Amino acid sequence: MLRGILPVLPTPFRADGAIDEAAMRRLVAFALRSGVDGVVFPGFASEVESLSGEERRRLLAVVVDAVAGHVPVVAGASAASLEETIAHCRDALAAGVGSVMIQAPRGIGADREAVTAFFRGVAEAVPGPEIVLQNAPAPRGSDLDPRTILAVVRDVPAVRWVKEETLPSGPAITAILAEAPAHLAGVIGGGGARYILDEYARGACGAMPALELADLHVALDRAWQAGDRARARALYMRSLPLLALQALYRMRLTKHVLRRRGVLHNAEVRAPTPELDPWSTADIDGWFDEVADLLTVMPPAAAEAVGAR
Repeated sequence: MLRGILPVLPTPFRADGAIDEAAMRRLVAFALRSGVDGVVFPGFASEVESLSGEERRRLLAVVVDAVAGHVPVVAGASAASLEETIAHCRDALAAGVGSVMIQAPRGIGADREAVTAFFRGVAEAVPGPEIVLQNAPAPRGSDLDPRTILAVVRDVPAVRWVKEETLPSGPAITAILAEAPAHLAGVIGGGGARYILDEYARGACGAMPALELADLHVALDRAWQAGDRARARALYMRSLPLLALQALYRMRLTKHVLRRRGVLHNAEVRAPTPELDPWSTADIDGWFDEVADLLTVMPPAAAEAVGAR
Protein backbone atom coordinates (compact mmCIF):
# COMPACT_ATOMS: atom_id res chain seq x y z
CA MET A 1 0.00 0.00 0.00
CA LEU A 2 1.11 3.52 -0.75
CA ARG A 3 0.50 5.71 2.27
CA GLY A 4 2.36 8.02 4.61
CA ILE A 5 5.44 9.95 3.50
CA LEU A 6 6.75 9.02 0.05
CA PRO A 7 9.36 11.63 -0.92
CA VAL A 8 10.41 12.33 -4.48
CA LEU A 9 14.17 11.76 -4.63
CA PRO A 10 16.31 14.48 -6.20
CA THR A 11 18.84 13.58 -8.88
CA PRO A 12 22.39 14.10 -7.62
CA PHE A 13 25.00 15.31 -10.08
CA ARG A 14 28.76 15.36 -9.90
CA ALA A 15 30.63 18.63 -10.28
CA ASP A 16 31.12 17.83 -13.98
CA GLY A 17 27.35 17.54 -14.45
CA ALA A 18 27.17 13.74 -14.76
CA ILE A 19 24.74 11.75 -12.63
CA ASP A 20 26.18 10.56 -9.32
CA GLU A 21 25.14 6.99 -8.54
CA ALA A 22 27.02 6.85 -5.23
CA ALA A 23 25.23 9.98 -4.05
CA MET A 24 21.89 8.46 -5.07
CA ARG A 25 22.61 5.56 -2.71
CA ARG A 26 23.25 8.05 0.09
CA LEU A 27 19.94 9.75 -0.65
CA VAL A 28 18.11 6.43 -0.41
CA ALA A 29 19.92 5.59 2.84
CA PHE A 30 18.93 8.97 4.25
CA ALA A 31 15.31 8.40 3.24
CA LEU A 32 15.20 4.97 4.86
CA ARG A 33 16.83 6.23 8.08
CA SER A 34 14.19 8.96 8.14
CA GLY A 35 11.49 6.28 8.32
CA VAL A 36 9.79 7.07 5.01
CA ASP A 37 6.99 4.82 3.78
CA GLY A 38 8.21 4.71 0.18
CA VAL A 39 10.24 6.64 -2.36
CA VAL A 40 9.46 8.10 -5.78
CA PHE A 41 11.88 8.44 -8.70
CA PRO A 42 11.95 10.22 -11.03
CA GLY A 43 9.51 13.10 -10.58
CA PHE A 44 9.42 16.84 -11.11
CA ALA A 45 11.66 17.29 -8.04
CA SER A 46 14.15 14.90 -9.70
CA GLU A 47 14.70 17.31 -12.59
CA VAL A 48 13.24 14.53 -14.71
CA GLU A 49 13.00 16.67 -17.83
CA SER A 50 16.78 17.09 -17.85
CA LEU A 51 17.51 13.34 -17.70
CA SER A 52 18.10 11.08 -20.68
CA GLY A 53 16.30 7.77 -20.93
CA GLU A 54 19.50 5.92 -20.08
CA GLU A 55 20.11 8.10 -17.01
CA ARG A 56 16.56 7.45 -15.81
CA ARG A 57 17.02 3.69 -16.20
CA ARG A 58 20.42 3.63 -14.49
CA LEU A 59 19.32 5.70 -11.51
CA LEU A 60 16.04 3.81 -11.08
CA ALA A 61 18.03 0.58 -10.93
CA VAL A 62 20.27 2.14 -8.27
CA VAL A 63 17.24 3.23 -6.25
CA VAL A 64 15.61 -0.21 -6.40
CA ASP A 65 18.86 -1.91 -5.40
CA ALA A 66 19.49 0.52 -2.53
CA VAL A 67 15.94 0.28 -1.21
CA ALA A 68 16.32 -3.51 -1.20
CA GLY A 69 12.62 -4.12 -0.68
CA HIS A 70 12.37 -2.17 2.58
CA VAL A 71 9.71 0.22 1.25
CA PRO A 72 7.74 0.54 -2.00
CA VAL A 73 9.32 2.31 -4.96
CA VAL A 74 7.14 4.36 -7.30
CA ALA A 75 8.69 4.97 -10.70
CA GLY A 76 7.82 8.15 -12.52
CA ALA A 77 6.81 7.22 -16.07
CA SER A 78 5.40 10.44 -17.49
CA ALA A 79 6.45 11.49 -20.96
CA ALA A 80 5.33 13.62 -23.88
CA SER A 81 3.71 10.75 -25.76
CA LEU A 82 1.89 7.49 -25.18
CA GLU A 83 4.74 5.52 -26.74
CA GLU A 84 7.38 7.06 -24.46
CA THR A 85 5.19 6.56 -21.39
CA ILE A 86 4.74 2.88 -22.27
CA ALA A 87 8.51 2.53 -22.65
CA HIS A 88 9.10 4.06 -19.20
CA CYS A 89 6.52 1.69 -17.69
CA ARG A 90 8.30 -1.28 -19.24
CA ASP A 91 11.60 -0.01 -17.84
CA ALA A 92 10.00 0.18 -14.39
CA LEU A 93 8.73 -3.38 -14.64
CA ALA A 94 12.14 -4.57 -15.80
CA ALA A 95 13.67 -2.89 -12.73
CA GLY A 96 11.25 -4.72 -10.45
CA VAL A 97 8.96 -1.77 -9.70
CA GLY A 98 5.23 -2.46 -9.40
CA SER A 99 3.88 1.11 -9.21
CA VAL A 100 4.26 3.84 -11.82
CA MET A 101 3.27 7.50 -11.56
CA ILE A 102 1.95 9.02 -14.76
CA GLN A 103 0.73 12.45 -15.73
CA ALA A 104 -1.33 12.80 -18.90
CA PRO A 105 0.80 14.55 -21.54
CA ARG A 106 0.06 18.24 -21.78
CA GLY A 107 -0.24 17.82 -25.52
CA ILE A 108 -3.55 15.95 -25.23
CA GLY A 109 -5.07 18.64 -23.03
CA ALA A 110 -7.78 18.08 -20.45
CA ASP A 111 -10.43 16.50 -22.66
CA ARG A 112 -12.06 13.69 -20.69
CA GLU A 113 -12.19 11.19 -23.53
CA ALA A 114 -8.62 11.89 -24.65
CA VAL A 115 -7.20 11.55 -21.14
CA THR A 116 -9.15 8.35 -20.50
CA ALA A 117 -8.00 6.88 -23.82
CA PHE A 118 -4.39 7.71 -22.91
CA PHE A 119 -4.47 5.89 -19.57
CA ARG A 120 -6.39 3.00 -21.10
CA GLY A 121 -3.69 2.74 -23.76
CA VAL A 122 -0.96 2.58 -21.11
CA ALA A 123 -2.79 -0.06 -19.06
CA GLU A 124 -3.48 -2.24 -22.09
CA ALA A 125 0.09 -2.02 -23.41
CA VAL A 126 1.74 -2.68 -20.02
CA PRO A 127 -0.57 -4.79 -17.84
CA GLY A 128 0.65 -5.38 -14.32
CA PRO A 129 1.83 -2.20 -12.65
CA GLU A 130 -0.47 -0.14 -10.49
CA ILE A 131 -0.84 3.40 -11.81
CA VAL A 132 -0.66 6.57 -9.75
CA LEU A 133 -2.46 9.23 -11.80
CA GLN A 134 -0.58 12.47 -11.21
CA ASN A 135 -2.70 15.58 -11.56
CA ALA A 136 -0.38 18.58 -11.61
CA PRO A 137 -1.38 22.22 -12.07
CA ALA A 138 -0.81 24.14 -15.28
CA PRO A 139 1.48 25.04 -16.92
CA ARG A 140 3.42 21.90 -16.02
CA GLY A 141 0.33 19.71 -15.84
CA SER A 142 -3.11 19.50 -17.38
CA ASP A 143 -5.05 20.70 -14.31
CA LEU A 144 -7.67 17.96 -14.65
CA ASP A 145 -10.96 18.51 -12.87
CA PRO A 146 -12.25 15.86 -10.42
CA ARG A 147 -14.96 14.65 -12.84
CA THR A 148 -12.31 13.85 -15.44
CA ILE A 149 -10.15 12.05 -12.90
CA LEU A 150 -13.11 9.98 -11.69
CA ALA A 151 -13.99 9.08 -15.27
CA VAL A 152 -10.44 7.83 -15.85
CA VAL A 153 -10.38 5.86 -12.61
CA ARG A 154 -13.71 4.19 -13.36
CA ASP A 155 -12.68 3.25 -16.89
CA VAL A 156 -9.12 2.12 -16.10
CA PRO A 157 -8.97 -0.19 -13.04
CA ALA A 158 -5.17 -0.16 -13.18
CA VAL A 159 -5.35 3.40 -11.82
CA ARG A 160 -5.24 2.61 -8.09
CA TRP A 161 -4.04 5.95 -6.77
CA VAL A 162 -4.33 9.63 -7.54
CA LYS A 163 -1.66 12.18 -6.70
CA GLU A 164 -3.64 15.40 -6.49
CA GLU A 165 -1.63 18.60 -6.52
CA THR A 166 -3.74 21.15 -8.35
CA LEU A 167 -4.35 24.36 -6.44
CA PRO A 168 -6.20 24.28 -4.18
CA SER A 169 -5.77 20.54 -3.77
CA GLY A 170 -8.16 20.13 -0.83
CA PRO A 171 -11.53 20.50 -2.61
CA ALA A 172 -10.37 18.20 -5.41
CA ILE A 173 -9.37 15.52 -2.88
CA THR A 174 -12.78 15.77 -1.22
CA ALA A 175 -14.58 15.50 -4.56
CA ILE A 176 -12.57 12.49 -5.72
CA LEU A 177 -12.94 10.55 -2.48
CA ALA A 178 -16.67 11.28 -2.28
CA GLU A 179 -17.34 9.30 -5.47
CA ALA A 180 -14.29 7.05 -5.74
CA PRO A 181 -14.88 3.51 -7.02
CA ALA A 182 -13.90 0.66 -4.73
CA HIS A 183 -10.66 -0.12 -6.54
CA LEU A 184 -9.20 3.36 -5.90
CA ALA A 185 -6.90 2.72 -2.96
CA GLY A 186 -6.30 6.34 -2.04
CA VAL A 187 -5.45 9.92 -2.92
CA ILE A 188 -1.96 11.25 -2.19
CA GLY A 189 -1.10 14.92 -1.71
CA GLY A 190 1.66 16.80 -3.50
CA GLY A 191 2.70 20.43 -3.52
CA GLY A 192 5.78 19.83 -1.40
CA ALA A 193 3.67 19.13 1.74
CA ARG A 194 2.79 22.81 1.91
CA TYR A 195 -0.89 21.86 2.30
CA ILE A 196 -0.49 18.50 4.02
CA LEU A 197 -2.75 19.12 7.02
CA ASP A 198 -5.70 20.15 4.87
CA GLU A 199 -5.05 17.19 2.57
CA TYR A 200 -4.91 14.75 5.49
CA ALA A 201 -8.03 16.22 7.07
CA ARG A 202 -9.88 15.60 3.81
CA GLY A 203 -8.82 11.95 3.69
CA ALA A 204 -5.53 11.90 1.76
CA CYS A 205 -3.61 8.76 2.62
CA GLY A 206 -0.15 10.20 2.18
CA ALA A 207 2.08 12.90 0.74
CA MET A 208 4.93 13.12 -1.77
CA PRO A 209 7.14 16.02 -0.64
CA ALA A 210 10.76 16.69 -1.49
CA LEU A 211 13.39 14.86 0.56
CA GLU A 212 15.24 17.46 2.64
CA LEU A 213 12.87 17.36 5.66
CA ALA A 214 11.90 13.69 5.39
CA ASP A 215 12.36 12.94 9.10
CA LEU A 216 10.26 15.95 10.12
CA HIS A 217 7.52 14.96 7.66
CA VAL A 218 7.55 11.40 8.98
CA ALA A 219 7.15 12.72 12.54
CA LEU A 220 4.25 14.90 11.39
CA ASP A 221 2.59 11.96 9.65
CA ARG A 222 2.98 9.71 12.69
CA ALA A 223 1.56 12.37 15.00
CA TRP A 224 -1.45 12.79 12.72
CA GLN A 225 -2.06 9.05 12.45
CA ALA A 226 -1.84 8.75 16.25
CA GLY A 227 -4.51 11.42 16.64
CA ASP A 228 -2.10 14.01 18.02
CA ARG A 229 -3.35 16.87 15.88
CA ALA A 230 -1.67 19.50 18.07
CA ARG A 231 1.80 18.04 17.52
CA ALA A 232 1.15 17.54 13.81
CA ARG A 233 0.12 21.18 13.53
CA ALA A 234 3.14 22.37 15.53
CA LEU A 235 5.51 20.44 13.25
CA TYR A 236 3.73 21.81 10.21
CA MET A 237 4.02 25.38 11.45
CA ARG A 238 7.74 24.93 12.13
CA SER A 239 8.35 23.56 8.62
CA LEU A 240 6.24 26.02 6.66
CA PRO A 241 8.72 28.92 6.23
CA LEU A 242 11.29 26.59 4.70
CA LEU A 243 8.65 24.97 2.48
CA ALA A 244 7.56 28.41 1.28
CA LEU A 245 11.15 29.09 0.19
CA GLN A 246 11.31 25.64 -1.38
CA ALA A 247 8.44 26.66 -3.65
CA LEU A 248 10.70 29.42 -5.01
CA TYR A 249 14.09 27.75 -5.22
CA ARG A 250 12.91 24.16 -5.74
CA MET A 251 15.70 21.60 -6.09
CA ARG A 252 18.40 24.19 -5.36
CA LEU A 253 17.00 24.53 -1.86
CA THR A 254 16.51 20.77 -1.52
CA LYS A 255 20.10 20.05 -2.48
CA HIS A 256 21.51 22.92 -0.42
CA VAL A 257 19.77 21.59 2.70
CA LEU A 258 20.81 18.00 1.95
CA ARG A 259 24.39 19.21 1.61
CA ARG A 260 24.10 20.92 4.98
CA ARG A 261 22.77 17.66 6.40
CA GLY A 262 25.83 15.78 5.17
CA VAL A 263 24.04 13.71 2.53
CA LEU A 264 25.21 15.47 -0.63
CA HIS A 265 28.65 16.84 -1.40
CA ASN A 266 27.39 19.54 -3.75
CA ALA A 267 24.17 21.20 -4.87
CA GLU A 268 24.59 20.92 -8.64
CA VAL A 269 21.39 21.26 -10.69
CA ARG A 270 20.57 21.01 -14.37
CA ALA A 271 17.05 22.38 -14.36
CA PRO A 272 16.56 26.13 -14.85
CA THR A 273 15.83 27.39 -11.34
CA PRO A 274 16.56 30.67 -9.52
CA GLU A 275 20.12 30.92 -8.26
CA LEU A 276 20.83 31.17 -4.54
CA ASP A 277 22.58 34.45 -3.85
CA PRO A 278 24.08 35.25 -0.42
CA TRP A 279 20.83 36.80 0.83
CA SER A 280 18.61 33.88 -0.18
CA THR A 281 21.16 31.38 1.13
CA ALA A 282 21.23 33.16 4.49
CA ASP A 283 17.43 33.15 4.59
CA ILE A 284 17.28 29.41 3.88
CA ASP A 285 20.02 28.65 6.41
CA GLY A 286 18.25 30.71 9.06
CA TRP A 287 14.98 28.81 8.68
CA PHE A 288 16.83 25.51 8.48
CA ASP A 289 18.50 26.28 11.78
CA GLU A 290 15.05 27.00 13.25
CA VAL A 291 13.95 23.39 12.63
CA ALA A 292 17.29 21.67 13.29
CA ASP A 293 16.14 20.49 16.72
CA LEU A 294 13.38 18.48 15.02
CA LEU A 295 15.71 16.65 12.64
CA THR A 296 16.75 13.25 13.92
CA VAL A 297 18.69 11.67 11.08
CA MET A 298 22.45 11.80 11.31
CA PRO A 299 24.62 12.36 8.24
CA PRO A 300 26.13 9.17 6.78
CA ALA A 301 29.59 9.65 8.32
CA ALA A 302 28.15 10.12 11.80
CA ALA A 303 25.81 7.15 11.40
CA GLU A 304 28.70 4.93 10.31
CA ALA A 305 30.75 6.05 13.33
CA VAL A 306 27.92 5.16 15.70
CA GLY A 307 27.54 1.77 14.03
CA ALA A 308 31.24 1.08 14.43
CA ARG A 309 31.00 1.68 18.18
